[in-house]
Amino acid sequence: MSQPTIVLVHGAWADASSWNPVATELQSQGFTVLAPTNLLRSVTIDAPYVSSFLAQRTSGPVVLVGHSYGGFVISNVTAENVKALVFVDAFIPDEGETVFQILGGSGSAFDIPDPSVVFDVAGYPGAPEGDAEAFLKPETVHTAFAQDLPEADRWLIAAGQRPITLSANATPSGSGAWKTLPSWTVIGTEDKVIPPATQRSMAERAGSTITEAPGSHVSMVSQPQVTIDAILAAAEA
Repeated sequence: MSQPTIVLVHGAWADASSWNPVATELQSQGFTVLAPTNLLRSVTIDAPYVSSFLAQRTSGPVVLVGHSYGGFVISNVTAENVKALVFVDAFIPDEGETVFQILGGSGSAFDIPDPSVVFDVAGYPGAPEGDAEAFLKPETVHTAFAQDLPEADRWLIAAGQRPITLSANATPSGSGAWKTLPSWTVIGTEDKVIPPATQRSMAERAGSTITEAPGSHVSMVSQPQVTIDAILAAAEA
């Protein structure tokens, strides 16, 4: 069997560079690694984009990996060559669920009465009426998003973050691809964005093989080996 291509889908407030520690190691082991842009607009836009990317940029089997909101996206990707899914500190939604619903009552640092405490909201050209982009306040990056990274790295995340639309967090998921594909889940035990108990509940519902990383919401940066091991297990299965 041919070695699968590893496709890494980043989450909100990030870009493909968030996968650098993972991608570098996988490339050193001979894997073809691709890290497409996640548009962060809505699952009805983002999942078709990744599906199109897979159709045009890959051949042979694919292990599809999603971080955070990227997990929401890969759960909705339609591509026949995907052999396994890997979720890293991620949403694993069922049909009809939204990000806001999943986080509601979870104890997430983002599940608060006044979102302006953690987000800066800004309009964008061509936005549907009432929609806007959410940026993380620098303080949020330091205390709740990437609290286990060096301070200089946290400031870089705050500076270069790519915002997600409010509507992306309110758009319902379609039927989860995890219902028909084997999956692996990495849970950051210090995740303050998607609390570990919430991640575990979704992962168990998906029948996922679960491992833990002693890290924040960006454990694939701070503790990359756990994510690397999960991807390798998915590739070899």
